Amino acid sequence: MESLVKELNSLKNNKEFTKTVNTRLKEFKQVNKNSNKELFKELCFCILTANFNAKRGIEIQKKINNGFLTLTEKQLAKKLKSLGYRFPNTRANYITTSRKHHKDLKTKISSLEEKELRAWLVKNIKGLGYKESSHFLRNIGFKNLAILDFHIIAVLENHKIIKKPKTITKTKYLEIENILEKISNKLNFSQAELDLYLWYLETNTILK
Repeated sequence: MESLVKELNSLKNNKEFTKTVNTRLKEFKQVNKNSNKELFKELCFCILTANFNAKRGIEIQKKINNGFLTLTEKQLAKKLKSLGYRFPNTRANYITTSRKHHKDLKTKISSLEEKELRAWLVKNIKGLGYKESSHFLRNIGFKNLAILDFHIIAVLENHKIIKKPKTITKTKYLEIENILEKISNKLNFSQAELDLYLWYLETNTILK
């Protein structure tokens, strides 16, 4: 763990990099939490990015935009396919099935604590597990949940902090999240900030 903390501390001293990270964190806070429509479109982005390229997911999100709320399942699948999306039929089903909850998002976000909110998303939004739910919440300004995608797992494995699990159960997810919480405390980071640093170490990019 100490070698990773040292590497992250070195990155933390790069003023240009930290400025970019802080700008991205501010962008997350600017998502309109009073708009169920905007929240749902961001939710759809997180449904799309599971096992898919995040940069391509951002491009597709921009092109479909309000279509996430208006297109039929068949129309959405066709649009996703035309944009080169990997799982058009499955994810079109997830998105259209989840529309029944889109008007609940603002109320849930304002009334539930972060981990309670994540649990509600996992239970009620088709296609969202702990990783995707944490990703969505980070992208709308929440700070204290880990996003355990394979890039983050790879960084932790490379520093011999964990062994790569064959599957990530709820128990395993929370166990690794707790490890990341310890790392973030050492650096005086939020989990959201730590995620951007770890993602950069593995990919040399900062995305949402």
